[in-house]
Amino acid sequence: MTPQRNTGAGAEAELPEYAGHYRLEERLGSGGMGVVHLARSTSGMKVAVKVVHAQFALDPEFRGRFRQEVAAARRVSGAFTAPVVDADPEAERPWMATLFIPGATLAEQVKRNGPMRAGELRRLMAGLAEALRDIHRVGVVHRDLKPSNVLLAEDGPKVIDFGISRPKDSELRTETGKLIGTPPFMAPEQFRRPREVGPAADIFALGSVMVHAATGRGPFDSDSPYVVAYQVVHDEPDLTGVPGNLAPLVVRCLAKEPEDRPTPDELMRELRSVAASYDTQAFIPSQRALEEAGAGTEETAGRAERPPGAGEASRAPGQAGVRAGGRRRRVALAVGALVVVLSGGALLATQLPGAADPGRDARGDAGARSTSPAFAPWSTRPVKGSTGAGTGAGTGGMPQCAYDAQRLLCVQSGLVSALDASDGRVLWRHVLTDDDGPSQAPVLAGGLAQVITHSGKRLEALDPATGATRWQRDLSDYPGVRTVGGTLLLTAADGTVTGVDAATGEPLWSRRIPGLSEPYFTALPKDPLAYASSTSDDGHTRITAVDPTTGKVRWDERLSGTLDLVGTADGSLVLLSQGDDYGTVDAVVRYSPRDKVSLRVKLGVELLEAVATVQGDRVYLLAFDGSLVAVDTGLGKQVWSLQTAVSRGSVPAADGEHVYFSAADGRLLAVDAERGKLVGQTALRLGANSDEVVATLPAPEAVDGHVYAGAPDGTVFAVDGRDPAGW
Repeated sequence: MTPQRNTGAGAEAELPEYAGHYRLEERLGSGGMGVVHLARSTSGMKVAVKVVHAQFALDPEFRGRFRQEVAAARRVSGAFTAPVVDADPEAERPWMATLFIPGATLAEQVKRNGPMRAGELRRLMAGLAEALRDIHRVGVVHRDLKPSNVLLAEDGPKVIDFGISRPKDSELRTETGKLIGTPPFMAPEQFRRPREVGPAADIFALGSVMVHAATGRGPFDSDSPYVVAYQVVHDEPDLTGVPGNLAPLVVRCLAKEPEDRPTPDELMRELRSVAASYDTQAFIPSQRALEEAGAGTEETAGRAERPPGAGEASRAPGQAGVRAGGRRRRVALAVGALVVVLSGGALLATQLPGAADPGRDARGDAGARSTSPAFAPWSTRPVKGSTGAGTGAGTGGMPQCAYDAQRLLCVQSGLVSALDASDGRVLWRHVLTDDDGPSQAPVLAGGLAQVITHSGKRLEALDPATGATRWQRDLSDYPGVRTVGGTLLLTAADGTVTGVDAATGEPLWSRRIPGLSEPYFTALPKDPLAYASSTSDDGHTRITAVDPTTGKVRWDERLSGTLDLVGTADGSLVLLSQGDDYGTVDAVVRYSPRDKVSLRVKLGVELLEAVATVQGDRVYLLAFDGSLVAVDTGLGKQVWSLQTAVSRGSVPAADGEHVYFSAADGRLLAVDAERGKLVGQTALRLGANSDEVVATLPAPEAVDGHVYAGAPDGTVFAVDGRDPAGW
């Protein structure tokens, strides 16, 4: 069978026909990071194969996370999971094959057939308890147990998707790993004490899953993940509709403190007392009845492990009722934007100024002030009528901007626009021909704004003054594209690199780079060279510096450790050292190509999935869990650390006085660069779909004392960077 085309997130022209020696026959699901296929081995065995999207296959950081997923899934393969059959995280398109398990996910089952009956609920809870017992026995904490990650097979539930799992004895325990879009299934400590998340967090998630299975909703419901986070930490769960004989067990699972929750073994003992015996009928009788009646056979066809986001979202209206163990408290963003700020093991509810009027397309945020008489804060919506709804190309309606000569060049929803940096006026708009939203902010090169579409198939070079197209190029034959200085470097599938003049679109050279079979380049701010890096099995990173104007190798060096380039400092490269196979950073390395000398600065605590910016000798790292760390490579030491509790914030920006970064709720935060103290934050700017969390946030731009940022509500705004307290 010809492989199915992927029309979901990260669309590609044609998915591969094979993954290893497994022939892909049918697409089962698609998510933000990959596609899951039904496939067959040479012998005819059915397997489910997850194939990573092409654009993520080029990202070394994502490959590291995928290796983590494969390792965790292999470690827990057993009777209660989808056993890993084969995998190749190092393939051109990384993939993992698991045994194909017929059955719908719990989310799909509840959505189609409604809440489960009491007997089914008992068997589900017992099966999940057994699954968690086996998962925890091998030293893994799942950290993302939810209805779409539970497969309902004939012989009981199977727990799938270990993409954000970590060993329970890891020194670094963060909030939620990669995914942060399911707060109702997170434990309080994942918000309050992200470094103390252990197996008990999975028990809390089990309790939340059981409420969903019994009622069609979660124990904590709101359209906003930030409100849900508050409820998880402070409120009692709503157990209306949970059978009376199971409710006490569910309450214990949802205890606020980890030590108050039962272990999987304790759960199984309690469940034996709830029901003297378990019947031997099929695990999902309602589904079987449909199939026997000949109804819905297509809907109940086998499902298998899918990438994050591939399962159907199951949401039902909240039911009125009394919350078990206490009074019901309501929290609303509409009454003075309530933000969950989590720091030092405590939850702080911070009252912020009112969010910007979503209907306003003008200057002057309410309540903002500035000490600079020549500058007034402003807010503009480049796309008329946009409210940041949807999660389409790029960052789902969130503007991504680059600063150029008193202009902000922004991309959003298939549109490129230019804004006057002084007051936010829209200077011009350019609609992309096929409405394919760009995947990143425009890159200024050769005097033009280089705009690459989300599908990665086309580049348009626009005049930044008028928005007119100066030249364009088809990129479908080039999986790797990087702009360095005034040159575009296009890497073909066979490893050939073509240098293109960014000003004219004319080829400058085309060749294979000696010693590099697949050269995908990194561009560093204010550095004229392009860098290709690769990591060997013996724990070394090879870095090759290439002149982008000629394609000639300037130098080639083999450095110790798994390293990622993030910037330069006075002619030296600044790199992040990966601490283990789980995407952590344990040190900052400064390497001088001139002297061939490396300086390694060890971090006080390893950081998960850290992003970084370099400003002079300072390196500012923001981890997934909100830890912000400053390292001075000149002094050779970490100078401060701050827990901001902003999950998966943007890449920071710095101007010497402050460090700025954006949060998923639209806030811009400022931290004193010398003291490491939070000194200001803007109001929330939530989009229409405030329950959706974007995968990547655009970094703010800090220029001449002003800071520019985009927000989920579709606005671009500017504030005075010298007065964060007045935001």
